[in-house]
Amino acid sequence: MKVLNLRCANGHGFEGWFASDDDFMDQNDRGLVECPLCSDRVVTRLPSAPRLNLSGAREPAVATKEGTAVDLQAAWLQAVQHMLANTEDVGERFADEARRIHYGETAHRGIRGEASPEERQALHEEGIEVLSIPVPRALKGPVQ
Repeated sequence: MKVLNLRCANGHGFEGWFASDDDFMDQNDRGLVECPLCSDRVVTRLPSAPRLNLSGAREPAVATKEGTAVDLQAAWLQAVQHMLANTEDVGERFADEARRIHYGETAHRGIRGEASPEERQALHEEGIEVLSIPVPRALKGPVQ
C-alpha cells in the first residue's frame, strides 16, 4: 500500500492510499480521485522522499501560532459536519423556506439547501442573511 501526498487545484493538501503508483495514475486519469474538502478532481501528486528513521530520534514538532494547514482543514471539516448535523436540508426550497422563517410564517430553525445567485441576492435585498458554504461531496450523504 502506498500513501501519497496529494493536492487539488485549489491548494488543499490531503493523503491518498493506493495499491501502487500505477493505481493512483489510473484512478486519477479516470477522475476517481477528488479533494475531500472541495471535491475538485484536478489532483496532483506532491513530491515525497522516503523517510528513514535510523537513529530512533523523532523530528522536532513545528508549532505555529496559527496552526498548520492540516489543522485548519480539520477544523473546517468539523464545522461543516456540525452544520450538517444541526440543520434541516430543504433542498431547492431554500429561498422559500428562508422567507417563511424570516416573516414568521413558520418556526425558526436552522436550514440549508440550494439557492441560485439571483435567489441569494433577492434574499439579501429583503434583509435575509444567507451564507454560502461549499460542502464536500463526501459529506453530502448521511452524517457520521
